[in-house]
Amino acid sequence: MNPRRKQRLAVVGTVAVLVAGAIGLMLYALNDSIDLFYTPSEIIEGKNGQKPQIGQRLRIGGMVVPGTVSRDSESLAVSFDLVDTGPPVTVTYSGILPDLFREGQGIVATGVLVSQNAIKAQEVLAKHDEEYMPPELAEKMKGIRHVKPDNAGGQP
Repeated sequence: MNPRRKQRLAVVGTVAVLVAGAIGLMLYALNDSIDLFYTPSEIIEGKNGQKPQIGQRLRIGGMVVPGTVSRDSESLAVSFDLVDTGPPVTVTYSGILPDLFREGQGIVATGVLVSQNAIKAQEVLAKHDEEYMPPELAEKMKGIRHVKPDNAGGQP
């Protein structure tokens, strides 16, 4: 092999190693920022054979179980159960809930898994359109009917 070819091969090899190292460092840095999406059933039973670890940041989406919303009268703390097709998961949150939050409504919460069936949320989002549902959740919810709460407050 002539010297010019060796030099090109060395440069190409060095660039490949540097690019691979940069990608590895980016993935390592983003590891703490990645929030995986789970449904309540996937948290309890596992997703692709793996259960989330306690202390892991994640997003959970499901329907608020009617009758499970409990608010603390002294603070903004609230807890409620989320369900999809399986067992419920309890979500605790301290803060102002979105205006669209109500029982029987679909929500997405971002937080930390504190036990195998409880999440401490930092953010709660309520979906805007009543017909929209994430595709993964819509597939699992086919054929399941959720009762909407009565309009006891007199609001439209």
